[in-house]
Amino acid sequence: MKINEKRFLQVLLPGISIAIILHFGQYYGLFNFHEKALVVIRWMVILLLGWYAVRKKSLTTWILISMVIGVEFGHDFPSIAVHLNILSKIFLRMVKTIIAPLLFATLVVGIAGHSNLRQVGRMGWKSILYFEVVSTIALFIGLIAINVSKAGFGVTIPAGFAQQNVPEVKAQTFEEIILHIFPENIAKSIYEGQVLQIVVFSVLFGIAVAMLKDEHRKRMVNFAGSLSETMFKFTNLVMYLAPLAVFAAIAYSVGHMGLGILSNLFKLLATLYVALTVFILGVFLPFLLFLKIPIRNFIRAVSEPATIAFATTSSESALPRAMEAMEKFGVPRKIVAFVIPTGYSFNLDGTTLYLSLATLFVAQVAGIPLTIEKQLLIVFTLMLTSKGVAGVPRASLVILLGTAASFGLPVWPIFIILGIDELMDMARTAVNVVGNCLATVVIARWEGEFDETAARNFHTDLLDK
Repeated sequence: MKINEKRFLQVLLPGISIAIILHFGQYYGLFNFHEKALVVIRWMVILLLGWYAVRKKSLTTWILISMVIGVEFGHDFPSIAVHLNILSKIFLRMVKTIIAPLLFATLVVGIAGHSNLRQVGRMGWKSILYFEVVSTIALFIGLIAINVSKAGFGVTIPAGFAQQNVPEVKAQTFEEIILHIFPENIAKSIYEGQVLQIVVFSVLFGIAVAMLKDEHRKRMVNFAGSLSETMFKFTNLVMYLAPLAVFAAIAYSVGHMGLGILSNLFKLLATLYVALTVFILGVFLPFLLFLKIPIRNFIRAVSEPATIAFATTSSESALPRAMEAMEKFGVPRKIVAFVIPTGYSFNLDGTTLYLSLATLFVAQVAGIPLTIEKQLLIVFTLMLTSKGVAGVPRASLVILLGTAASFGLPVWPIFIILGIDELMDMARTAVNVVGNCLATVVIARWEGEFDETAARNFHTDLLDK
Protein backbone atom coordinates (compact mmCIF):
# COMPACT_ATOMS: atom_id res chain seq x y z
CA MET A 1 0.00 0.00 0.00
CA LYS A 2 1.42 3.37 -1.03
CA ILE A 3 1.99 5.83 1.76
CA ASN A 4 -0.38 8.78 2.08
CA GLU A 5 2.21 11.54 2.25
CA LYS A 6 -0.28 14.28 3.06
CA ARG A 7 -1.61 12.40 6.08
CA PHE A 8 1.91 11.52 7.21
CA LEU A 9 3.02 15.16 7.04
CA GLN A 10 0.02 16.12 9.17
CA VAL A 11 1.49 13.88 11.88
CA LEU A 12 5.21 14.47 11.34
CA LEU A 13 5.33 18.27 11.03
CA PRO A 14 3.50 18.95 14.32
CA GLY A 15 5.77 16.37 15.98
CA ILE A 16 8.91 18.11 14.73
CA SER A 17 7.50 21.52 15.66
CA ILE A 18 6.72 20.39 19.22
CA ALA A 19 10.22 18.91 19.60
CA ILE A 20 11.85 22.16 18.40
CA ILE A 21 9.69 24.34 20.68
CA LEU A 22 10.47 22.17 23.70
CA HIS A 23 14.22 22.23 23.03
CA PHE A 24 14.35 25.99 22.50
CA GLY A 25 12.22 26.47 25.61
CA GLN A 26 14.60 24.30 27.60
CA TYR A 27 17.63 26.17 26.25
CA TYR A 28 16.26 29.62 27.13
CA GLY A 29 14.88 28.51 30.50
CA LEU A 30 11.19 28.71 29.58
CA PHE A 31 10.67 25.03 30.38
CA ASN A 32 12.39 22.66 32.74
CA PHE A 33 12.26 19.18 31.25
CA HIS A 34 14.52 16.33 32.22
CA GLU A 35 17.16 15.67 29.55
CA LYS A 36 15.99 12.07 29.20
CA ALA A 37 12.49 13.28 28.34
CA LEU A 38 13.90 15.39 25.52
CA VAL A 39 15.90 12.40 24.25
CA VAL A 40 12.71 10.31 24.18
CA ILE A 41 10.91 13.04 22.21
CA ARG A 42 13.72 13.21 19.64
CA TRP A 43 13.72 9.44 19.17
CA MET A 44 9.94 9.42 18.77
CA VAL A 45 10.31 11.87 15.87
CA ILE A 46 13.08 9.69 14.41
CA LEU A 47 10.82 6.62 14.65
CA LEU A 48 8.19 8.50 12.64
CA LEU A 49 10.82 9.27 10.01
CA GLY A 50 11.90 5.61 10.00
CA TRP A 51 8.32 4.49 9.51
CA TYR A 52 8.02 6.90 6.58
CA ALA A 53 11.20 5.50 4.99
CA VAL A 54 9.99 1.90 5.35
CA ARG A 55 6.68 2.69 3.68
CA LYS A 56 8.10 4.88 0.92
CA LYS A 57 10.74 2.29 -0.08
CA SER A 58 13.11 4.84 -1.60
CA LEU A 59 16.88 4.53 -1.20
CA THR A 60 17.29 8.31 -1.31
CA THR A 61 14.78 8.70 1.52
CA TRP A 62 16.60 6.06 3.55
CA ILE A 63 19.93 7.85 3.07
CA LEU A 64 18.55 11.24 4.14
CA ILE A 65 16.85 9.80 7.23
CA SER A 66 20.00 7.81 8.07
CA MET A 67 21.81 11.14 8.40
CA VAL A 68 19.28 12.35 10.97
CA ILE A 69 19.51 9.10 12.92
CA GLY A 70 23.30 9.25 12.77
CA VAL A 71 23.40 12.76 14.29
CA GLU A 72 21.14 11.74 17.16
CA PHE A 73 22.93 8.44 17.78
CA GLY A 74 26.34 10.11 17.76
CA HIS A 75 25.08 12.75 20.21
CA ASP A 76 23.40 10.32 22.60
CA PHE A 77 25.87 7.41 22.41
CA PRO A 78 29.29 8.89 21.53
CA SER A 79 31.24 6.02 23.12
CA ILE A 80 29.61 3.59 20.67
CA ALA A 81 29.51 5.98 17.71
CA VAL A 82 33.29 6.48 17.62
CA HIS A 83 33.67 2.78 16.74
CA LEU A 84 31.17 2.81 13.86
CA ASN A 85 33.53 4.28 11.28
CA ILE A 86 34.44 0.78 10.15
CA LEU A 87 31.00 0.46 8.51
CA SER A 88 31.51 3.52 6.34
CA LYS A 89 35.04 2.34 5.50
CA ILE A 90 33.65 -0.99 4.29
CA PHE A 91 31.23 0.88 2.02
CA LEU A 92 34.00 3.11 0.64
CA ARG A 93 36.18 0.09 -0.09
CA MET A 94 33.38 -1.61 -1.99
CA VAL A 95 32.73 1.54 -4.01
CA LYS A 96 36.41 1.86 -4.90
CA THR A 97 36.32 -1.62 -6.44
CA ILE A 98 33.68 -0.32 -8.87
CA ILE A 99 35.38 2.85 -10.11
CA ALA A 100 38.22 1.52 -12.30
CA PRO A 101 36.29 -1.13 -14.28
CA LEU A 102 33.26 1.16 -14.60
CA LEU A 103 35.29 4.08 -15.97
CA PHE A 104 37.29 1.84 -18.28
CA ALA A 105 34.23 0.10 -19.71
CA THR A 106 32.06 3.19 -20.19
CA LEU A 107 34.86 5.23 -21.80
CA VAL A 108 35.84 2.44 -24.20
CA VAL A 109 32.23 1.97 -25.29
CA GLY A 110 31.70 5.72 -25.58
CA ILE A 111 34.80 6.26 -27.74
CA ALA A 112 35.20 3.02 -29.73
CA GLY A 113 31.49 2.24 -29.93
CA HIS A 114 30.80 5.42 -31.88
CA SER A 115 34.21 5.82 -33.54
CA ASN A 116 33.86 9.59 -33.26
CA LEU A 117 37.31 10.67 -32.18
CA ARG A 118 36.66 14.30 -33.04
CA GLN A 119 33.89 14.43 -30.44
CA VAL A 120 36.34 13.31 -27.75
CA GLY A 121 38.51 16.33 -28.54
CA ARG A 122 35.47 18.64 -28.58
CA MET A 123 34.25 17.36 -25.23
CA GLY A 124 37.75 17.85 -23.84
CA TRP A 125 38.13 21.56 -24.64
CA LYS A 126 34.48 22.34 -23.84
CA SER A 127 34.79 20.63 -20.45
CA ILE A 128 38.02 22.44 -19.56
CA LEU A 129 36.52 25.80 -20.60
CA TYR A 130 33.40 25.22 -18.48
CA PHE A 131 35.44 23.96 -15.51
CA GLU A 132 37.72 27.00 -15.56
CA VAL A 133 34.89 29.54 -15.76
CA VAL A 134 32.81 27.98 -12.97
CA SER A 135 35.71 27.29 -10.59
CA THR A 136 36.98 30.86 -11.04
CA ILE A 137 33.56 32.20 -10.04
CA ALA A 138 33.71 29.93 -6.98
CA LEU A 139 37.07 31.40 -5.98
CA PHE A 140 35.70 34.95 -6.11
CA ILE A 141 32.57 34.04 -4.14
CA GLY A 142 34.76 32.56 -1.40
CA LEU A 143 36.86 35.72 -1.42
CA ILE A 144 33.83 37.98 -1.09
CA ALA A 145 32.21 35.81 1.60
CA ILE A 146 35.17 35.89 4.00
CA ASN A 147 35.63 39.65 3.47
CA VAL A 148 31.97 40.24 4.35
CA SER A 149 31.77 37.91 7.38
CA LYS A 150 35.30 38.64 8.72
CA ALA A 151 35.07 35.26 10.46
CA GLY A 152 38.77 35.22 11.35
CA PHE A 153 38.81 38.42 13.39
CA GLY A 154 38.66 37.89 17.15
CA VAL A 155 39.04 34.10 16.94
CA THR A 156 41.04 32.40 19.68
CA ILE A 157 42.44 28.92 19.35
CA PRO A 158 40.61 26.36 21.56
CA ALA A 159 42.95 24.61 23.98
CA GLY A 160 42.64 21.23 22.28
CA PHE A 161 43.67 22.55 18.89
CA ALA A 162 46.96 24.04 19.97
CA GLN A 163 48.37 20.54 20.59
CA GLN A 164 47.46 19.29 17.12
CA ASN A 165 50.11 18.83 14.52
CA VAL A 166 49.53 19.77 10.92
CA PRO A 167 50.09 16.60 8.89
CA GLU A 168 53.32 16.67 6.95
CA VAL A 169 52.51 17.23 3.31
CA LYS A 170 54.80 18.00 0.42
CA ALA A 171 53.65 20.66 -1.99
CA GLN A 172 53.87 19.55 -5.62
CA THR A 173 55.79 21.38 -8.29
CA PHE A 174 54.16 22.21 -11.63
CA GLU A 175 56.13 19.41 -13.30
CA GLU A 176 54.92 16.90 -10.71
CA ILE A 177 51.31 17.99 -11.24
CA ILE A 178 51.62 17.38 -14.99
CA LEU A 179 53.32 14.01 -14.49
CA HIS A 180 50.62 13.04 -12.00
CA ILE A 181 48.05 13.08 -14.83
CA PHE A 182 49.71 10.27 -16.77
CA PRO A 183 49.88 6.66 -15.51
CA GLU A 184 53.18 4.80 -15.35
CA ASN A 185 51.48 1.53 -14.43
CA ILE A 186 47.72 1.09 -14.80
CA ALA A 187 47.60 -1.52 -12.03
CA LYS A 188 49.32 0.95 -9.70
CA SER A 189 46.86 3.69 -10.73
CA ILE A 190 43.92 1.43 -9.93
CA TYR A 191 45.44 0.40 -6.60
CA GLU A 192 46.03 4.04 -5.58
CA GLY A 193 42.62 5.19 -6.84
CA GLN A 194 44.09 7.71 -9.28
CA VAL A 195 40.89 8.56 -11.16
CA LEU A 196 42.46 10.94 -13.68
CA GLN A 197 45.18 8.44 -14.60
CA ILE A 198 42.54 5.76 -15.14
CA VAL A 199 40.63 8.16 -17.40
CA VAL A 200 43.74 8.96 -19.47
CA PHE A 201 44.52 5.27 -19.92
CA SER A 202 40.90 4.43 -20.80
CA VAL A 203 40.62 7.27 -23.35
CA LEU A 204 43.82 6.17 -25.10
CA PHE A 205 42.72 2.53 -24.98
CA GLY A 206 39.32 3.50 -26.45
CA ILE A 207 41.00 5.43 -29.26
CA ALA A 208 43.21 2.40 -29.99
CA VAL A 209 40.15 0.12 -30.10
CA ALA A 210 38.39 2.56 -32.44
CA MET A 211 41.32 2.23 -34.87
CA LEU A 212 41.04 -1.58 -35.07
CA LYS A 213 39.40 -3.47 -37.90
CA ASP A 214 35.67 -4.09 -37.41
CA GLU A 215 36.12 -7.75 -36.46
CA HIS A 216 38.38 -6.99 -33.47
CA ARG A 217 36.75 -3.68 -32.59
CA LYS A 218 33.28 -5.23 -32.18
CA ARG A 219 34.62 -7.92 -29.84
CA MET A 220 36.28 -5.36 -27.59
CA VAL A 221 33.27 -3.04 -27.63
CA ASN A 222 30.90 -5.91 -26.80
CA PHE A 223 33.16 -6.97 -23.92
CA ALA A 224 33.36 -3.41 -22.60
CA GLY A 225 29.58 -2.99 -22.97
CA SER A 226 28.90 -6.15 -20.97
CA LEU A 227 31.41 -5.09 -18.31
CA SER A 228 29.77 -1.67 -18.08
CA GLU A 229 26.29 -3.12 -17.55
CA THR A 230 27.66 -5.57 -14.98
CA MET A 231 29.34 -2.78 -13.00
CA PHE A 232 26.12 -0.74 -12.91
CA LYS A 233 24.30 -3.76 -11.46
CA PHE A 234 27.19 -4.21 -9.03
CA THR A 235 26.70 -0.56 -8.03
CA ASN A 236 23.03 -1.19 -7.27
CA LEU A 237 24.00 -4.03 -4.93
CA VAL A 238 26.61 -1.96 -3.09
CA MET A 239 24.19 0.98 -2.74
CA TYR A 240 22.00 -1.10 -0.43
CA LEU A 241 24.79 -0.52 2.12
CA ALA A 242 24.65 3.26 1.61
CA PRO A 243 22.10 4.09 4.36
CA LEU A 244 24.10 2.09 6.92
CA ALA A 245 27.35 3.71 5.77
CA VAL A 246 25.84 7.21 5.93
CA PHE A 247 24.46 6.55 9.42
CA ALA A 248 27.85 5.28 10.60
CA ALA A 249 29.80 8.18 9.07
CA ILE A 250 27.58 10.88 10.57
CA ALA A 251 27.37 9.15 13.96
CA TYR A 252 31.17 8.81 14.04
CA SER A 253 31.69 12.48 13.17
CA VAL A 254 29.27 13.72 15.85
CA GLY A 255 30.50 11.22 18.44
CA HIS A 256 34.14 12.05 17.72
CA MET A 257 33.89 15.86 17.68
CA GLY A 258 30.65 16.54 19.53
CA LEU A 259 28.14 19.24 18.66
CA GLY A 260 29.88 21.73 20.96
CA ILE A 261 32.58 22.47 18.40
CA LEU A 262 29.95 24.22 16.29
CA SER A 263 29.50 26.98 18.85
CA ASN A 264 33.25 27.76 18.91
CA LEU A 265 33.68 28.10 15.18
CA PHE A 266 30.13 28.70 14.02
CA LYS A 267 31.01 31.88 12.14
CA LEU A 268 33.57 30.16 9.94
CA LEU A 269 31.28 27.22 9.24
CA ALA A 270 28.33 29.54 8.54
CA THR A 271 30.47 31.59 6.15
CA LEU A 272 31.38 28.50 4.12
CA TYR A 273 27.86 27.08 4.06
CA VAL A 274 26.29 30.43 3.12
CA ALA A 275 28.92 31.00 0.42
CA LEU A 276 28.28 27.54 -1.04
CA THR A 277 24.53 28.22 -0.99
CA VAL A 278 25.07 31.53 -2.80
CA PHE A 279 27.25 29.70 -5.34
CA ILE A 280 24.54 27.08 -5.97
CA LEU A 281 21.78 29.67 -6.33
CA GLY A 282 23.90 32.20 -8.22
CA VAL A 283 25.75 29.86 -10.60
CA PHE A 284 24.17 26.40 -10.80
CA LEU A 285 20.57 27.64 -10.86
CA PRO A 286 21.08 30.18 -13.70
CA PHE A 287 22.76 27.45 -15.80
CA LEU A 288 19.78 25.16 -15.25
CA LEU A 289 17.34 27.93 -16.14
CA PHE A 290 19.31 29.04 -19.21
CA LEU A 291 19.58 25.47 -20.51
CA LYS A 292 15.88 24.84 -19.71
CA ILE A 293 16.63 21.80 -17.55
CA PRO A 294 13.82 20.43 -15.32
CA ILE A 295 15.13 21.73 -12.01
CA ARG A 296 13.03 19.56 -9.71
CA ASN A 297 14.07 16.38 -11.52
CA PHE A 298 17.72 17.47 -11.57
CA ILE A 299 17.57 17.88 -7.79
CA ARG A 300 16.11 14.40 -7.53
CA ALA A 301 18.89 13.02 -9.74
CA VAL A 302 21.74 14.56 -7.72
CA SER A 303 20.22 14.24 -4.23
CA GLU A 304 21.38 10.68 -3.60
CA PRO A 305 25.02 11.01 -4.78
CA ALA A 306 25.30 14.42 -3.10
CA THR A 307 23.98 13.05 0.19
CA ILE A 308 26.40 10.11 0.07
CA ALA A 309 29.28 12.51 -0.63
CA PHE A 310 28.17 14.83 2.19
CA ALA A 311 28.00 12.06 4.78
CA THR A 312 31.17 10.19 3.79
CA THR A 313 33.23 13.31 2.76
CA SER A 314 34.34 11.29 -0.25
CA SER A 315 33.63 12.19 -3.87
CA GLU A 316 34.66 8.68 -4.89
CA SER A 317 31.82 7.16 -2.87
CA ALA A 318 29.31 9.04 -5.01
CA LEU A 319 30.95 8.61 -8.42
CA PRO A 320 29.27 5.38 -9.62
CA ARG A 321 25.81 6.51 -8.49
CA ALA A 322 26.32 9.99 -9.95
CA MET A 323 27.24 8.48 -13.32
CA GLU A 324 24.21 6.22 -13.27
CA ALA A 325 21.86 9.02 -12.20
CA MET A 326 22.99 11.42 -14.93
CA GLU A 327 22.67 8.74 -17.59
CA LYS A 328 19.09 8.07 -16.48
CA PHE A 329 18.55 11.84 -16.47
CA GLY A 330 19.22 12.00 -20.20
CA VAL A 331 22.98 12.52 -20.59
CA PRO A 332 24.61 10.02 -23.00
CA ARG A 333 26.88 7.51 -21.31
CA LYS A 334 29.93 8.54 -23.36
CA ILE A 335 29.60 12.14 -22.06
CA VAL A 336 28.96 11.07 -18.46
CA ALA A 337 31.94 8.72 -18.51
CA PHE A 338 34.25 11.44 -19.81
CA VAL A 339 33.07 14.58 -17.99
CA ILE A 340 32.45 13.38 -14.42
CA PRO A 341 35.84 11.66 -13.87
CA THR A 342 37.68 14.57 -15.54
CA GLY A 343 35.77 16.99 -13.32
CA TYR A 344 37.08 15.18 -10.25
CA SER A 345 40.44 16.79 -10.98
CA PHE A 346 39.52 20.02 -12.75
CA ASN A 347 36.06 20.99 -11.48
CA LEU A 348 36.16 20.93 -7.68
CA ASP A 349 33.85 23.92 -7.21
CA GLY A 350 33.28 23.45 -3.48
CA THR A 351 36.98 22.92 -2.80
CA THR A 352 38.13 25.97 -4.79
CA LEU A 353 35.60 28.19 -3.00
CA TYR A 354 36.79 26.81 0.33
CA LEU A 355 40.45 27.44 -0.53
CA SER A 356 40.04 31.16 -1.22
CA LEU A 357 37.90 31.52 1.90
CA ALA A 358 40.32 29.54 4.09
CA THR A 359 43.41 31.40 2.88
CA LEU A 360 41.95 34.78 3.84
CA PHE A 361 40.66 33.31 7.12
CA VAL A 362 44.27 32.40 8.00
CA ALA A 363 45.34 35.99 7.33
CA GLN A 364 42.48 37.40 9.42
CA VAL A 365 43.25 35.15 12.39
CA ALA A 366 46.91 36.13 12.21
CA GLY A 367 46.01 39.82 12.00
CA ILE A 368 47.74 40.28 8.64
CA PRO A 369 45.95 42.82 6.41
CA LEU A 370 45.81 41.94 2.72
CA THR A 371 45.24 44.55 0.03
CA ILE A 372 42.73 43.90 -2.75
CA GLU A 373 45.62 43.46 -5.17
CA LYS A 374 47.19 40.77 -2.99
CA GLN A 375 43.84 39.03 -2.52
CA LEU A 376 43.35 38.93 -6.30
CA LEU A 377 46.87 37.54 -6.68
CA ILE A 378 45.97 34.78 -4.21
CA VAL A 379 42.87 33.97 -6.28
CA PHE A 380 44.82 33.74 -9.53
CA THR A 381 47.44 31.58 -7.81
CA LEU A 382 44.72 29.22 -6.60
CA MET A 383 43.30 29.06 -10.13
CA LEU A 384 46.48 27.27 -11.13
CA THR A 385 47.40 25.31 -8.01
CA SER A 386 43.90 23.88 -7.39
CA LYS A 387 43.86 21.93 -10.65
CA GLY A 388 44.91 18.36 -11.17
CA VAL A 389 45.62 17.34 -7.57
CA ALA A 390 42.50 15.32 -6.79
CA GLY A 391 44.55 12.15 -6.38
CA VAL A 392 46.84 13.71 -3.79
CA PRO A 393 45.92 12.77 -0.20
CA ARG A 394 44.50 15.81 1.63
CA ALA A 395 44.90 17.84 -1.56
CA SER A 396 43.11 20.90 -0.18
CA LEU A 397 45.53 20.95 2.77
CA VAL A 398 48.51 20.71 0.41
CA ILE A 399 47.26 23.72 -1.55
CA LEU A 400 46.32 25.69 1.57
CA LEU A 401 49.74 25.17 3.17
CA GLY A 402 51.51 25.96 -0.07
CA THR A 403 49.49 29.15 -0.63
CA ALA A 404 50.05 30.31 2.95
CA ALA A 405 53.80 29.79 2.58
CA SER A 406 53.89 31.56 -0.79
CA PHE A 407 52.29 34.71 0.60
CA GLY A 408 54.12 34.80 3.94
CA LEU A 409 51.12 33.71 6.02
CA PRO A 410 51.66 31.72 9.25
CA VAL A 411 50.69 28.07 9.47
CA TRP A 412 49.35 28.01 13.07
CA PRO A 413 45.84 29.35 12.21
CA ILE A 414 45.35 26.20 10.12
CA PHE A 415 45.05 24.37 13.47
CA ILE A 416 41.60 25.93 13.80
CA ILE A 417 40.53 24.87 10.33
CA LEU A 418 41.75 21.32 10.94
CA GLY A 419 39.52 21.14 14.01
CA ILE A 420 36.36 21.48 11.93
CA ASP A 421 37.75 20.40 8.57
CA GLU A 422 35.54 17.32 8.45
CA LEU A 423 32.38 19.41 8.85
CA MET A 424 33.59 21.79 6.13
CA ASP A 425 34.64 18.88 3.92
CA MET A 426 31.08 17.52 3.97
CA ALA A 427 29.65 20.61 2.30
CA ARG A 428 32.43 21.21 -0.22
CA THR A 429 32.46 17.54 -1.29
CA ALA A 430 28.70 17.55 -1.89
CA VAL A 431 29.01 20.72 -4.01
CA ASN A 432 31.87 19.11 -5.96
CA VAL A 433 29.60 16.20 -6.86
CA VAL A 434 26.63 18.40 -7.81
CA GLY A 435 28.93 20.60 -9.91
CA ASN A 436 30.25 17.63 -11.87
CA CYS A 437 26.73 16.30 -12.44
CA LEU A 438 25.71 19.71 -13.79
CA ALA A 439 28.80 19.76 -16.02
CA THR A 440 27.58 16.61 -17.82
CA VAL A 441 24.25 18.32 -18.55
CA VAL A 442 26.00 21.46 -19.85
CA ILE A 443 28.30 19.48 -22.18
CA ALA A 444 25.45 17.23 -23.36
CA ARG A 445 23.32 20.27 -24.21
CA TRP A 446 26.32 21.94 -25.86
CA GLU A 447 26.85 18.81 -27.98
CA GLY A 448 23.14 18.69 -28.85
CA GLU A 449 22.73 15.21 -27.34
CA PHE A 450 20.72 15.90 -24.18
CA ASP A 451 17.58 13.74 -23.92
CA GLU A 452 14.88 16.13 -22.70
CA THR A 453 12.24 13.39 -22.56
CA ALA A 454 14.36 11.32 -20.15
CA ALA A 455 14.98 14.41 -18.00
CA ARG A 456 11.27 15.26 -17.80
CA ASN A 457 10.35 11.66 -16.93
CA PHE A 458 13.18 11.08 -14.47
CA HIS A 459 12.32 9.47 -11.13
CA THR A 460 14.63 8.11 -8.44
CA ASP A 461 13.04 4.66 -8.79
CA LEU A 462 14.80 4.38 -12.16
CA LEU A 463 18.14 4.13 -10.36
CA ASP A 464 17.18 0.86 -8.69
CA LYS A 465 16.26 -0.86 -11.97
